[in-house]
Amino acid sequence: MPRRLVYFGISLAVVALDQLTKAIVSARIPLHDTIPVIRGFFDLTHVKNTGAAFGIFASLGSPARATILTLVAGGVFLAVLAWSLSSPVTLTRLQTALALVLGGAVGNLIDRIRFHSVTDFLRFYVDRWEWPSFNVADSAISVGVVLLAWDIWRHPGKEPETCTQN
Repeated sequence: MPRRLVYFGISLAVVALDQLTKAIVSARIPLHDTIPVIRGFFDLTHVKNTGAAFGIFASLGSPARATILTLVAGGVFLAVLAWSLSSPVTLTRLQTALALVLGGAVGNLIDRIRFHSVTDFLRFYVDRWEWPSFNVADSAISVGVVLLAWDIWRHPGKEPETCTQN
């Protein structure tokens, strides 16, 4: 059981860092303002994302969009939690990946429930090419998904229980 607490701690740390950074951005950077950090590459910018990850579905005008996205996020959270709890705690890479995804999902779910949008503030770009703004929760989810993909790539066709962590 203590090992599960480590993964719970990872998720909790992601949620805390995500919510802290969003609160700081919301308090110190007016909505739609930008602070250049590395000119021509990276800015802090305060935007509200009413869509899914990286602004997907933000342009849909449906009044039910926020409710649907909240329900989908809640469903993903429950599915990932079930996967984590049903997988052996000894699979370090898998459990770490799932903990990152869970923490990120909860961080963004808190915003969706409280504000019907998610605060994004990390903006990377080069010249006219720009990556959609994102936040700490999105980063944790992305790293978690990469770790999951790595695990699947390293052990193709095997069930997670039979994989050994290297």
